[in-house]
Order: sequence, then C-alpha cells, then structure tokens
Amino acid sequence: MTAPTTPAAAKPGTRRTRRALQRALPALLLVLFALAGPLLAPHPIDAPVTFPYAEADAGAPLGGDQLGRDVLSRLLTGGAPLIATALAIAVVVTASATAIGVLSALRPAVGRWIERAADLTILLPSVLAIMLIALAWPGGGRLAVAAAATLLGIPYAVRIVAAAAASVAATGYVEAAAAGGENLWHLTVHEVLPNLRSTILALFGLRFVEGVYIVSVAAFLQLGPQPPEADWALMIRENAAGITLNPWAVGAPCFAIGLLAISVNLAAEALAPARPTPETPL
Repeated sequence: MTAPTTPAAAKPGTRRTRRALQRALPALLLVLFALAGPLLAPHPIDAPVTFPYAEADAGAPLGGDQLGRDVLSRLLTGGAPLIATALAIAVVVTASATAIGVLSALRPAVGRWIERAADLTILLPSVLAIMLIALAWPGGGRLAVAAAATLLGIPYAVRIVAAAAASVAATGYVEAAAAGGENLWHLTVHEVLPNLRSTILALFGLRFVEGVYIVSVAAFLQLGPQPPEADWALMIRENAAGITLNPWAVGAPCFAIGLLAISVNLAAEALAPARPTPETPL
C-alpha cells in the first residue's frame, strides 16, 4: 500500500512559488511604495520646509536635506525612477543575452565569433565606458546611463548563458531533435530554454542588482539623474557631506536600495528550479 502523499510533498512548485513570494515581498512593497509615493509625499520635492540637515520633527519626519527639503517627500518620490531604470536594464540585458547565448550554443560556427566579440568587449573598463557613453550621449541623463549599462552588461551575460546552453545543446534529446529536422526556433523554445530557467532567473536578479549599482555609481560621478530630480541614488550623493547632522538623509535611501537588491536576488533564487539530487538507497 502506498503511503499517503502530503500536500507539501505533492506540490513542490507551489512551495517554491510561496517561498519566492515571501522573499520578494520587501521588493514588492518597495515597488508599491515607489509608485504611490508621489501621491503620499507631504511636501513638494523642491521646496525647502526646514533648515539644511535639520533633525527629524513633526513637520519633517526624516528631517531635511542639504537644502532644507523634506527627506521623506524626496524618498517617497525618488524610488520609481531608479527601479524603472534598473528593471529596464535587467530585462533588456537578460533577453538579449538569452537569445544570443542560445544561438551561440546551437550554432557553434556563429558562436565562436559571438564569444570572441564578447571577450573583446569585456576587456573595456566598465566605469570608463559608462562615462564615455554618458558624456557623449546628446543631453546625457538617465537614458545615457541605462544605454551604457545595457551595452556593457550584455557581453558578460552572453558568456554565462552560452556556457549553460552549451551543455544543454550537447544532450541527446536536443541532438535528436536537430537530427529530426527541427528548426532553430523549435530547438530554442522547446528544447533549450526550459532547461535554462534557473540560469535566466539568476541572471535577471544579478542584472537588476547590477543596474541599481550602476545607476547609483553614476549618480556619485554626477552622471545620470541631475538635481533637482528626486532619486534615491542622487539623494545619497547630495547628502553625504551632512550624514553626521541628519543620518536619515543618506541612511533612508541606502536602506531602500539595499533591501530592494537583496529581496530581488533572493526571490530569483527561490524561483529557480531545484537541482535533482540522487536518491538515498533504503
């Protein structure tokens, strides 16, 4: 007689999804916080309401920034641009790298040229390249930083996907499908991509965090978002000099950025399919 199966054991996918939602909850709350923030901000983001680096009080719960503007209002308003930029970078880089990496694995003759081009691009110092692209871009700003981060992120991601896809492409079922006359689209969508979910999810999480990091570093280099725009990364650079006077002006956006990055990475890890483990003999 077969032992009854518990609901938890019967639905590993449900457990994985529940765990991913739990880990992603902080990021989801931050996204809602960022979207609704401009409607909840008690003061205009560019209007001084107190003296510079004022401590927290009833009129400014997180105190004032370097110009006496309300830190809470700028924190509520400054999340959406950073999240949107990092999300766009992660989506474009992951999608592009997945398509190019799978093509490289399934078409080795083309793949050799793709990998050589990626290796040459990787040699370019990333910070220098971001500065060159952002400064040469007409008008500069956030779009220039996002474009630079995307262009520089794709070669690294292509190498990761190509390495993972190569082992899948060498398996017997993919070779059998190719010998049976299946076209490149079928091999990619039905044979290779389902076996790369773990890699793609992990890559997306890493690229999102990398996007947040690049936008934040660009803000410190006075690239990307410009004053008086409200942006979490820009808030850190603007108020670094007064961190001892009002730690909230720097600590609040730092905490928001860190929580967002960690939560997204943990959620991507939880969504990744579990690797099979050998059964223990009874």
